[in-house]
Amino acid sequence: MWPVKLDQDTREVVALLDAALADSGLTQVEFAAALGTSASRFSTYRSGGTKPAAVFCFRARRIARALAVARASRLMSAPATAKAVRAADDEEWAWRMLLQGRDHLRLLLERRDGSAAAWEAVPATTGSAGFDALLAVLARREFEQAGVEPPTWCEPTRLPQPWVPEHPFLDREEIITRTPDYLKKLNIFVPARDLVTA
Repeated sequence: MWPVKLDQDTREVVALLDAALADSGLTQVEFAAALGTSASRFSTYRSGGTKPAAVFCFRARRIARALAVARASRLMSAPATAKAVRAADDEEWAWRMLLQGRDHLRLLLERRDGSAAAWEAVPATTGSAGFDALLAVLARREFEQAGVEPPTWCEPTRLPQPWVPEHPFLDREEIITRTPDYLKKLNIFVPARDLVTA
């Protein structure tokens, strides 16, 4: 079967999405997920078989550029943070990666140059419902404190069961007592002091 001849506008959309994918530094599957769509749908956009909305194209370009800036600056994006937490050999390293990512978001927000859009990219799961929820709520707080509307993926979901990660110095009751209210509401129990810095 012969390939379908694409009109000029469709060719430009395909070129824009190809460039965005390259800039993102992600695989097609990862970039599609980061944009909140499926890999198969994104593939039809890139082939010209389906025409995406203009807002999708602009969003893809903006997020891809922000991912490239974050990567060049050695700052973690939301997908990179989730990936680092998932790849951690132990829970202590997972915590470090989570808080380092949160701190990098703070730095990107302080720049006010659009590079914080690297955190609009929807992250894959960390492999832990607790870490997923904590990543979402911490990112949301950073966006809100910077006066920037949080991305939709930052809407945290209350965990069905309490998540009380083990602590090297505190027992369960002390952890619960020292947890901020905004986390308690989500059934996440982490002492406020443990969230101060990576």
